[in-house]
Amino acid sequence: MDKPVAIVTGGGTGIGAACSRALAKEGFRVGINYIPVMEEPSKAVLAETKEGFLIEADLTNPEQIDKMVNEIKEAAGRVDVLVNSAGISINSDINSMKIEEFDRQRELVRGAWYLTKKILRQFMIRKNTGRIINISSVVGHTGNPGQIPYTMEKAALDAFTKSLSKELWGRNILVNSVAPGFIDTPMTKELPDHVREKMMSNIPLARLGQPEEIADVVAFLATRANYITGTVIHVNGGIYGG
Repeated sequence: MDKPVAIVTGGGTGIGAACSRALAKEGFRVGINYIPVMEEPSKAVLAETKEGFLIEADLTNPEQIDKMVNEIKEAAGRVDVLVNSAGISINSDINSMKIEEFDRQRELVRGAWYLTKKILRQFMIRKNTGRIINISSVVGHTGNPGQIPYTMEKAALDAFTKSLSKELWGRNILVNSVAPGFIDTPMTKELPDHVREKMMSNIPLARLGQPEEIADVVAFLATRANYITGTVIHVNGGIYGG
C-alpha cells in the first residue's frame, strides 16, 4: 500500500501500454484499465509490470466507472497518477457519419471527465497531491479531414486540462496534456497506404513516432515535472509547435 499507484485507461494497447510499462519502470504499481476485447494484450502488459492489476471498465458507462473506482480502492487504496489514455477513432466525413457514431466518440470524453472527477474526490483531494495526464492529439489543434468527432474530442481534452488545472488552484494536483502526432500504433496501421504516405510527407522528422516516445513524456510528468500544470506538451516530430 506504500507504493505509488498509477491508473492508465486503455493501458493494455498502443500508447496506453507504453505508458503502463514506463510508469512501472518508474516504480509505480500500475492499474491497467481495459475493455473485454483488449483483455489478452492487457494481461500481457500486466505480466511485464509484475506488481500491477487489471480493471475492466467501459468508460462510456458511468456505472462501470463507479465500479472501477471501488475496485481500485480495494486493490490499491490510493491513486497518485491518472493517465486518461483510452481512445477510439471513428472515421467518416460529415455527410456520411451517423449521429450514433458521433455520440459514441463523445461519450469517451464524458468518461474521462467522470473518471477524473471520481479519482479526485476519492483519492487526490483528500491528500492534496496527484498528477492527471490526458493523452490528446495534434489533430485537436490542426484538424483532420474525416475525423471531426475525434478532433473535437481531443481538443476537448486539452480544454479540460487547462480548466481543471485552474479549478485545482492552490492544490498540489498537477494537470497536463500530452498531444502526440502520428504514432506507430494499431490505429495508424489501419489507415490506407495513400493516407499514410500523405501523413509521412508532413512530418519534418520523416518518420512515425513510437509509443515509447510518448510514454517517456508521461513518465516525466508523473514523476519529475513539479512546476508544470495546465500545459499541453506536443510530441509530434515537428508537425505542429503549439
